[in-house]
Amino acid sequence: MTSFGSVSRRRCLTWLVAVASGLVTLPAWAGSYLDRAAFLVHQGTSELNYLRRKLYDEELARVVHHLAAARVRAAGGMTVPPEVVQAHPHLLLFLENCERAASNAAERKPKEFLKFLNLARDEEQLFRAVLKQLGWELPRFEE
Repeated sequence: MTSFGSVSRRRCLTWLVAVASGLVTLPAWAGSYLDRAAFLVHQGTSELNYLRRKLYDEELARVVHHLAAARVRAAGGMTVPPEVVQAHPHLLLFLENCERAASNAAERKPKEFLKFLNLARDEEQLFRAVLKQLGWELPRFEE
């Protein structure tokens, strides 16, 4: 006869093996990814919109550039669940364009800033569209 403890351990082990082998996916992973992505998109968009209104503040542009570069690094090291792996490159491109926009603002190149701002906006829309095709949506970011 099998004890209750050994059945629970066996089920737990079977479940862990299934998850590790990719047979079972955890919806929380996609949810966590979407929360992280929503945060990164919100921050990038918010900062560039603010910087656009204060485009000639060189010190502000430098701060925004440092933050944008940190977001690129953070997103590059994120765990991406298989459900949304096709959308992730668009998040990376969005963030890289945010970083390039801020860099150009810091270098006092307003035309280049606007070019990369528009590219970032386009990439954000592509990111959202690919997520939607995959059956996902970025959650609304609440402050």
